[in-house]
Amino acid sequence: MSANLLDQSQLAAEPTAPEVSPAPAPAPAPAPASGRPDYVPEKFWNAANGNIESEALARAYGELERKMSAYVPGPNSPEWANTMRRALGVPDSPEGYSIELKDEVLSVDPTVNARLHAAGFSPAQVQLVYDLAAERVVPLAARYADMARTDQAVEALAEEFGGPARWNALAGQIAAWGKANLSPEVYGALAASPDGVRALRKLMESGEPMLHGRGGAPAPASEAELRELMKDKRYWRDRDPEIVRTVTEGFERLYPDRA
Repeated sequence: MSANLLDQSQLAAEPTAPEVSPAPAPAPAPAPASGRPDYVPEKFWNAANGNIESEALARAYGELERKMSAYVPGPNSPEWANTMRRALGVPDSPEGYSIELKDEVLSVDPTVNARLHAAGFSPAQVQLVYDLAAERVVPLAARYADMARTDQAVEALAEEFGGPARWNALAGQIAAWGKANLSPEVYGALAASPDGVRALRKLMESGEPMLHGRGGAPAPASEAELRELMKDKRYWRDRDPEIVRTVTEGFERLYPDRA
C-alpha cells in the first residue's frame, strides 16, 4: 500500500533544536566598603588601600600649628603675661592703683607702687601691703622713735649733770624722791621729759615734799591744760612757785585717789 504522502512528508521533516534562552550576564562585582572611620576626614583617607594618608595629615597639622601660633601667644610670651595681668585686674600703670591710707603718717609711695606693679600685684594685694604697713610697721617705727628720743634725752642729761656715773646716782635719787612725794600722775608727767626731770631735781633740792596751790588765776580744768602749762618757761626754766603749785594741785585735783 502506498504510503500517505502527506503523513510521510511530516515524518520526513528534519527535527529542529529546542529554543534555549540565553544565560543572564554576570552582575558586576560590588565595590568594596571604604572602611573610613568617622573621625578621619575624607581627604586624609586612601580608599584604595583602606589606610590613612599619614603624610598628608602630618603636613596639615604642622601648617595648622604654625597658623595658630601666629594668633595665640604662648605662656611665656609678653602677650600672655599681659592677658593674665588684665584678668587679675592689674592696671596698665602704677598710677592706676586706688589706695586707702589707714594711718595719717603714711603716704602713697610711687616707687613702691612701681615695684608692686612690675611684680604683677592686683589692686587688692597693693591695698593689703599698705594696710599691713599701718597695722605693723607704723607702731613699730613709733616705738623705736620714742626709744631713740629717750636715749638722746638721757645722754643729754648725763652730760649736763657731770657724766654717766654721776647722772645714774642722781637719777636714782630724783626718782625715789618723786615717787615718795608726788602722785603717780604728776611724777610720770615730769619724769617723761628733760625739762620735767630738771624740775624734779629743783623740787627735791628745795626740800618741799608737796606743793599746794593758793589764790590766783583759775586752775586748769583738764590734764591737757596742765601739760600745756608745763611747757611754759616759767614752769620748767624759772620754776615759778605759783606755776609749779598750780600744776601740782591740778594733777592732785584730777586724780585725788592717787595723790
